[in-house]
Amino acid sequence: MRFKNWNHPEIKDGIPTKYNWVVQNVDNLILGYGTDIGAFTYINAKYGINIGDFVQIGSHCSIYSLSTIDNKQGEVHLKKNCRIGTHSTIMPGITVGENSVIGAHSFVNSDVPDNAVAFGVPAKIQRLLNKEEIKKLTEDVE
Repeated sequence: MRFKNWNHPEIKDGIPTKYNWVVQNVDNLILGYGTDIGAFTYINAKYGINIGDFVQIGSHCSIYSLSTIDNKQGEVHLKKNCRIGTHSTIMPGITVGENSVIGAHSFVNSDVPDNAVAFGVPAKIQRLLNKEEIKKLTEDVE
């Protein structure tokens, strides 16, 4: 198992964790078991962020449940074992499916289904994972 001795990190509103990522509106964050969030990631959970078990988020990512530019808002769901590449942005109301992989530097403004690879600005689904790839992604989290 990838995080055999994983412990829930101490998260204080607006203050960097010991891993140097920040959450605003921490009361609206659900953080699953075995998550891995990279340094300098920003999470705005005003309208809810639900991060499933074993999710990996690269460094320097931004995850928004509220966009003050266009006033969009909505809960973000990062489902079990999905992976978000470094420097990616997830916009309000988005769901990234189980086992899905978001490439680095992507702008995710539409839902990504389970077992998909998506990347780009805006992120587009490039392909679905095959059974062997899914098995490899899930081996260390079961």
